[in-house]
Amino acid sequence: MATVAIDVPSLQRVEHDSYPISVAQFPGVKTPTYAQDNSRIVQNWFSKLEMVDWKGPDSLVQAKELFWSEPPGFWRDHLGLSWDFRCLKGPKAISSFFANSESGCRIEQYALDESSPLRIPTTTPMDGSGRITCVQAFFTFASNVGHGRGIVRLGHDQDDRWKAFTLYTKLEALLDHAEKTLSNRPLGVDHGSNPGRKNWQERRTQEQKFDDGIEPVVLIIGCGQGGLCCAARLKQLGIEALIIDQSERVGDNWRKRYHQLVLHDPVWYDHLPYLPFPPNWPIFTPKDKLGDWFENYVNIMELNVWTRTSVKSSEWSEGSKSWTVELSCEIDGITKARIVKPKHIVQATGHSGEPKIPSHIKGFDKFEGDVIVHSSKHKGAQKDGKGKNAIVVGCCNSGHDIAQDFYENGYEVTMVQRSSTSVMTSKSVMNYLLAPIYVEGGPPTEDADLIVMSFPNPVLAALHQTATKASNKDDKTLRDGLLAAGFALDDGPSSCGLFMKYFSRGGGYYIDVGCSQLIADRKITVKQGYEISKINPHSVTFTDGEELPADEIVFATGYGNMREAAKGIVGEEIAGKLKSVWGLDEESELRTVWRRSGHEGYWFFGGNLALSRYFSKLLALQILAVETGKMPRE
Repeated sequence: MATVAIDVPSLQRVEHDSYPISVAQFPGVKTPTYAQDNSRIVQNWFSKLEMVDWKGPDSLVQAKELFWSEPPGFWRDHLGLSWDFRCLKGPKAISSFFANSESGCRIEQYALDESSPLRIPTTTPMDGSGRITCVQAFFTFASNVGHGRGIVRLGHDQDDRWKAFTLYTKLEALLDHAEKTLSNRPLGVDHGSNPGRKNWQERRTQEQKFDDGIEPVVLIIGCGQGGLCCAARLKQLGIEALIIDQSERVGDNWRKRYHQLVLHDPVWYDHLPYLPFPPNWPIFTPKDKLGDWFENYVNIMELNVWTRTSVKSSEWSEGSKSWTVELSCEIDGITKARIVKPKHIVQATGHSGEPKIPSHIKGFDKFEGDVIVHSSKHKGAQKDGKGKNAIVVGCCNSGHDIAQDFYENGYEVTMVQRSSTSVMTSKSVMNYLLAPIYVEGGPPTEDADLIVMSFPNPVLAALHQTATKASNKDDKTLRDGLLAAGFALDDGPSSCGLFMKYFSRGGGYYIDVGCSQLIADRKITVKQGYEISKINPHSVTFTDGEELPADEIVFATGYGNMREAAKGIVGEEIAGKLKSVWGLDEESELRTVWRRSGHEGYWFFGGNLALSRYFSKLLALQILAVETGKMPRE
């Protein structure tokens, strides 16, 4: 937390060296005057796509026949075309991509997926208002490395040609490496005579120990949603992983957070892979309940976890293409060293790095009140806080939740808002951002995820502009109250709302679950636009000279980049080779996370439960591809 004025407004801030979101323009489609056969329209389009000679001299001309040029259409790809995440904008970028690849397009065949009513090609709105329509179709594809799924959206142009505005391809499996699920599930027993054989429990105990020279292929650091999802995906692909975590129990990363924490995302958005929440699960999940679910998930999915374990040192061997990692393990109160030699390390410590604690503020160490702490270590308000004064620095989800908890326990609460915040009520998030995809009775989670990911982020940004505008209209009374109380609002980058803020900088927003009304009603005070210049024994002084009493100070001031946290795992030299994590790249894909990191055998994993569910499969496929020789080493 700086003690000088912030030059870049909150809605324009991005991660260091990342790119601002680019907002797509929707094409001016022409409504056909004839009865449409949507399946035939899409089949004809794919037939033309399959015939393109991407290495030939006419590839650009052919691309222009298939994709919108003005405004440009998109081909978003997650491992279908290459071993990376790409978002190609416009025919020129698409044709250039294939021209510069060694073998052209590795996708060999496309087929319509009409296996359910949702997947049948249908006429549907393309934009957020419903004024522009397209033909949307699910499809499958086969390539020289595996098979996948995708969604295409075709618009009818002024010359009566059907062109793609968005095409999305996602690799689902490698050839000859199907997941061990459904028809490929394990038998569970070796029938017949086998003297001395071990039962399931004995085999599981042996597997978890990694004894007798057996090494995990992947070491995952962190057993939050990212680590668990990643390990589960690897397990189904036959790759053994070991998760380590400093916590005493699986799920403690949620249990030990502030007392009133409940997820702000609804249950339909938060399922873990292979094991969805049961039908009686609450819409919004309490932290302790989620921690218990994580613990049960480990047992049911047979994941290997060592708790009370941390990394002491690690070293990469270029010769063996593996790591030597010294672990510190606490077993029965005794700390022991253990060496493991994985081929890969996945840093699954969250999409952020270490907590940002402004300990440089004058007087920080002189505070004599009850608590001065970062929000990640805050345990919750004292039960009877009447007469006490709490200062909460930061106005995102954690800051609001903590301020509300203080208020409900009798404190006088001041929130310090250094810049502006994107605010949307939980009801509006569900109505405008998640419905009709993530709702009760909505599409299967697999299809819901595919639909959302099939929108390139610039297109999603354009849709969220419309959604944010509609949400603001619904929330007008509350927003007016916030502004009147001195709380500064913004609508995110390019008025695209809180999701784009999340992608651009990982914070700067609040999904309102009650605290906003407390601010609007002046029950929680806002100190806006000024920094703390000094912390006194029982008060804080701001840059405008105002002094406020303080018994407890909580800094909900965010976190650093994941790359900084990597220094404690791989050391300064290797960490210096790693790329920055989060924020958007030049094609509006999230940087580095779930992708190549800048150093062979090291991967970053972060994100909420929905992103962890989806991208865990893509990361697992990359590791499998490296191990089977299909994906070149970094």
